[in-house]
Amino acid sequence: MRIGIVCPYSFDVPGGVQFHVRDLAEYFIGDGHEVSVLAPADSDTALPDYVVSAGRATPVRYNGSVARLNFGPVTAGKVSRWLDHGEFDVLHLHEPVTPSVSVLALLAADGPIVATFHTSMVRSRTMQTAYPLVRPSLEKIAGRIAVSEDARRTVTTHIGGDAVVIPNGVYVDRFARAPRRPEWLGTPDRPTIAFLGRMAEPRKGLPVLAAALPDVLREIPGLRVLVAGPGEVEQVTAGMPPGVAEACEFLGAVSDEDKASLLASVDVYVAPNTGGESFGIILIEAMSAGSCVLASDLSAFSRVLDGGRTGELFRNEEPAHLAQALLTLLRDPERRAVLAEAGRQRARHFDWSVVAAKIMAVYETVIEGRSAVLNQPASRWSRFLRGGLGR
Repeated sequence: MRIGIVCPYSFDVPGGVQFHVRDLAEYFIGDGHEVSVLAPADSDTALPDYVVSAGRATPVRYNGSVARLNFGPVTAGKVSRWLDHGEFDVLHLHEPVTPSVSVLALLAADGPIVATFHTSMVRSRTMQTAYPLVRPSLEKIAGRIAVSEDARRTVTTHIGGDAVVIPNGVYVDRFARAPRRPEWLGTPDRPTIAFLGRMAEPRKGLPVLAAALPDVLREIPGLRVLVAGPGEVEQVTAGMPPGVAEACEFLGAVSDEDKASLLASVDVYVAPNTGGESFGIILIEAMSAGSCVLASDLSAFSRVLDGGRTGELFRNEEPAHLAQALLTLLRDPERRAVLAEAGRQRARHFDWSVVAAKIMAVYETVIEGRSAVLNQPASRWSRFLRGGLGR
């Protein structure tokens, strides 16, 4: 099968949608399919062979973050040429109403089209602005996928129609086989916890964790907080309570291999995110690596953690409750072990072998539906609509 996948966000900056597109493409390539990915990227960005650059992206504030998007007539020309050259059996658009290359591909494409919606939000000015532009073309989408119930609710609220829920995927075994690193392992006196995310982005929740840490450090003064992710250390530590910055070890942006080892090594992975999350792929990665997870009780996170059965939940944006839950886990290794094992089992449901099979089933259904329409005998009325009568 020839598969075209469009990512609206730039491959220059890592993100959940980019990782999803990358892993899906590589899984299908490994399964013998021909896959081409179109995404924004600077000219000097090293890209996999299967990725075609749509040109440099522009930073735009979107969904509580900064997204790098690409739009305009020059980009539209690149999209059309990519579509013509690809002759895809199915076109898979991600975030088809985000004003970037996915919208341009939707406007230009014809044929079997599948769309995946990742975003979860109550109200989106960007989506409301883009919607009138793409509304007529949304009828082209024959298969709609949402990565979570929260993302599906965004579709039904802002766009209309419905979508099948197929979650994000993880290469579970890659995380399960990750070696533990001695420098990141905790001890009873010096346990380790980890935070991964863009440090300066408020919705990732580092300020919430920082506000909770004084209570934890009073009880466990040797606690080590391993912080991984992009951002300026001086900027994020400037407002931290006294003593908290000293407990933090800033690792910067880490590779996929180091991320897996970090998650496999720490006593607890903490996800203090405050909102704007439609799924929570990092939770699945942590559970795959065998980490005990402590996360805010966002609805998306609660669903991933099966309502708290495969990870501990604390009340969102309540540092005191986070501190209490973290102290309880750090003092109870047996509880951590139980949650970690439950997490390992839960993560298997999100392995790419499971997720990709569901996405392929959508592709096949859409292709078969398109073929049935094209092969349907034309009625007198349909011939009239195409100008076929009287010839």
